[in-house]
Amino acid sequence: MRNGVQLITYADRLGTGGIAGLHRLLSGPLSGVFTGVHLLPFFEPFDGADAGFDPIDHTRVDPRLGGWGDVAALAADHDVTADLIANHISDQSREFRDYREQGEASRYAGLFLTFDKVFPNGADETDLATIYRPRPGAPFTRVTLGDGSRPLMWTTFTERQIDIDVRDPAARAYLGRILDRLAGAGISQVRLDAIGYAVKTPGTSCFMTPDTFELIDELSAEIHQRAMKALVEIHGHHQQQIEVASRVDRVYDFALPALVLHSLFTKSSTALRRWLEISPRNAVTVLDTHDGIGVVDVAGSGDRPGLLSDDQIDCLVEEIHLATSGESRQATGTAASNLDLYQVNTTYFSALGHDEHRYLLARLIQFFSPGIPQVYYAGLLAAPNDMELLARSGVGRDINRPYYNDDDLAEELARPVVRRLGRLARFRNNHAAFGGRFTAAEPEPGRLSLQWTNGPDRAAAEINFNDMSFTVGWSTKGKTVIAGTWDDIPALD
Repeated sequence: MRNGVQLITYADRLGTGGIAGLHRLLSGPLSGVFTGVHLLPFFEPFDGADAGFDPIDHTRVDPRLGGWGDVAALAADHDVTADLIANHISDQSREFRDYREQGEASRYAGLFLTFDKVFPNGADETDLATIYRPRPGAPFTRVTLGDGSRPLMWTTFTERQIDIDVRDPAARAYLGRILDRLAGAGISQVRLDAIGYAVKTPGTSCFMTPDTFELIDELSAEIHQRAMKALVEIHGHHQQQIEVASRVDRVYDFALPALVLHSLFTKSSTALRRWLEISPRNAVTVLDTHDGIGVVDVAGSGDRPGLLSDDQIDCLVEEIHLATSGESRQATGTAASNLDLYQVNTTYFSALGHDEHRYLLARLIQFFSPGIPQVYYAGLLAAPNDMELLARSGVGRDINRPYYNDDDLAEELARPVVRRLGRLARFRNNHAAFGGRFTAAEPEPGRLSLQWTNGPDRAAAEINFNDMSFTVGWSTKGKTVIAGTWDDIPALD
């Protein structure tokens, strides 16, 4: 996988044409901006109860978006990441409909996880209270089967997403078929979506337990056998991220978004600098994703301190709500049917009060941080919160999931902030220094220095949070050049 900036997007929201249209966009107006793309669930259906994360058929491209040939064509000249949704499957899938009709006589019975499989002798209040939840309520749904039985199914996220029993041979065969299909289309990297919840072990939190790590190891090995890389998605304590990073190809740096905002809001770079000194080097860095801005990723856990204190996190959340004029408050927590109570729902651009300069400073920090940068499509276009979509759907995360038609897209791509972001991405893609060694320093309070050195090649960024100024310096043909404005940073095509 190339060491360049990647895009993360749905195939239906950046103009028309589905996967083929996205390919034309990346090869045309966005040529050179992105070396890879994380194609968010394009399986059938891509517009289900959870925006594609509830696949009916995980091995079939939704025909409204194209086919596997379109995926393969995209993968021929871009590194493509696709999701393995390892925790659950849609209640409308062929497999679950057969199980609902046939009961234990169904050939797919072993695929699904029931309460009794985890707690054969029942569970008490302590057992249930120990389970870590991404949403309010119990993670179970009662289902009536054709044989008259009424098992209690595990449904970690919604009642429409039925958890699979990853310990059962039927489930492992199911996951193997999906990996075969992804590998056959030339996918470079597989994201293990919601993997932290996939193994349920009685008497534990059922989240990131030793059994979970064992499953990650096993699935990573299967992914490697098919010549792909594994990316693990975990929201949790930062030490957990570091531990996971030591065992897999790549892990997300979900702490970075909150820490960058904290620095820009407070004009202090200390917490950010401390994290960059210890953060995983094999990370995929993000500021925004199809979900919200994580809070749990910088918080403490039990007796383990966080990257920010509880008071600092409270102030950060309130600053976001203030910057968005209260829009994020309408979309966060229990306000709008949210699955994830530990995230603030807003676009990153709105979280910075639509301040283009501070927004580009945030991207500069991301692009100079260790790891492979990934930019969400709404972030690419510096999108404001989509309050109309939020009002129509009532789903908090839709505030950050806008739709663009072809005319909208052409207009957005012409905005100066978008063009400057594209130039910064090309600089990150093409300068040899980013393949070398990273160092972070804090020359004085409120000033952050980020530097990459690769033999004779050097690139450095210094951000002064006190007055929001910056410089970018780089070596070229034995000479050092320094820029202090966005338009002075070259694309280096």
